[in-house]
Amino acid sequence: MNKYRVLRNLGNILKLMPKQFKELLYEINTSTNLKIQIAIRYAILSSLVNEIGNNVYVGKNVSLKNMEKVCIGNNVSIHDLSYIDGFGGLEIGNNVSIAHSSTIITANHTWNNTNIPIKYNKVIKGKVEISDDVWIGCGVRILSNVKIEKRTVVAAGAVVNSDLETGWLGAGVPMRKIKKIGD
Repeated sequence: MNKYRVLRNLGNILKLMPKQFKELLYEINTSTNLKIQIAIRYAILSSLVNEIGNNVYVGKNVSLKNMEKVCIGNNVSIHDLSYIDGFGGLEIGNNVSIAHSSTIITANHTWNNTNIPIKYNKVIKGKVEISDDVWIGCGVRILSNVKIEKRTVVAAGAVVNSDLETGWLGAGVPMRKIKKIGD
């Protein structure tokens, strides 16, 4: 029996537990990268997300919010100190690496209603799609309503507020296409 099936079976048992219990259990197991804690994080994550593949690594102190609308492919790594909020929907393809201290936000605040403070204005959901074979550099910020197509690289520190086409390196604030990969 393969180890991911065993961990997903543990995740299926965890699905019977209240969401708050699973989130607390996840938080308790985020402080180190011991193999047992990595395995426990995978099992807990499999009980929280919509779909998860094999060989998914979640580093220490990764903050995960609103995971019910998140799909994660195979061979995905989410490194230390990253923040992911799946409120508006998130799809992460296969063979994706998200470097440390990166952020993915799937919603945006509005400020149209001037009768109330901005922080109480309506929040709009916006799906993020990260296709196969993508490398997200450290400290990247991915904002809502963005699609990052396959075989792309987003350079460290970029703020992604628009789509990135297949085969490009994107960098900057805001991110823009820099050059074709392989050129």
